[in-house]
Amino acid sequence: MERKELINQVIDYIMWNLDEELTLDDISNQFHFSKYHFSRIFKEETGESVYAFIKRCKIDQSAIDMKLNPKKTITEIASNYGYTSSNYSSVFSQHHNISPVKFRQSTMNTSQEIPFHAGQSVKFKTFEDYNACIRIEKMDDFFVLYERHIGNYIELAQNWRKFLDKNKSHFKEKTLLLERFYHDPSITDLSQCIYDICMTIDPSADMDNVTKIEGGKWAVYHYSGHIKDIFEALQGVFSIWVPKSNYEMVKRYGINVYHHIDWDNSYVVMSLCIPIR
Repeated sequence: MERKELINQVIDYIMWNLDEELTLDDISNQFHFSKYHFSRIFKEETGESVYAFIKRCKIDQSAIDMKLNPKKTITEIASNYGYTSSNYSSVFSQHHNISPVKFRQSTMNTSQEIPFHAGQSVKFKTFEDYNACIRIEKMDDFFVLYERHIGNYIELAQNWRKFLDKNKSHFKEKTLLLERFYHDPSITDLSQCIYDICMTIDPSADMDNVTKIEGGKWAVYHYSGHIKDIFEALQGVFSIWVPKSNYEMVKRYGINVYHHIDWDNSYVVMSLCIPIR
C-alpha cells in the first residue's frame, strides 16, 4: 500500500475511534506495521506525532460536541473522550486558550468571527430561516475518487482546480463533486484542518484513492450564493440549526455536494449534508 493511502486509512480509523483509548501499539497492530516505522512516516505525512494528533483531534471533536449538543454536560463530554472533569478542563484550556465553560458560552452567540479574515465576522440567521432551507433525506452510498488535504480551507478553490484538471478524464455527465470535512475551522487551527475533495466514480473502478462515503439519513441544507458566503451558511447551520433541532450528528464529518460551480463569478449551488439520527 502506498504510504499516503496508509496514513489516510489510519486517520479514518482514528477519527472513527476518538472515544476509545487509542495507543500507538493499537494502531500499528491494526495495520500490521512496525510502530517505529509507522510513527516516523505518520509524522512525515501529517507534521504531527500520532499521540499529538490523537490528543488534538479528541479535544477539537469534544469542542464540536459542546457546540452541537447543548443538552450534554461538560462532564459527560469529557468522559466520552476519556477525561476526568478536572483533567479535561486543564487540557482543553491549554489547547484552546479558553476554559470549556467559557467556550460553551461563546457557542451561544448569534455571530462568529471569520477565521480566514481577521477582524471580520458574520451574523447568523434565525433557526426558522435555516430550518426553511433544510430537508431530511435518505441518501445512498457515494463511491468517490478522493484527495485528502491537511491545511487551510481558504486553499480549497485552488486545490479543486488542480484536482479537476488532474482527473478530467474521469469526469462524466452525472459525476458529482463533493467535499468531506472533518474539522470546524472556527475551532481547529487553520493549518490542521482535514478535508477530502472528491468526485463520484463507478464502484468497479480499479484505482487508488477510491473510497465509499456511507449514505443514510441526512439533514440537507440547500445553498446557492457566492463562495465567500459559504462559511456563514455552514456555521449558521452548525451553530444555530443543529443545537436547536431534535437531531444529533452521528458521524464525525459532513459533506458538501456541488450541483453547479461558476468559477468566473465565484458562485455555487450546493447542498450541505449532515448525517443525523
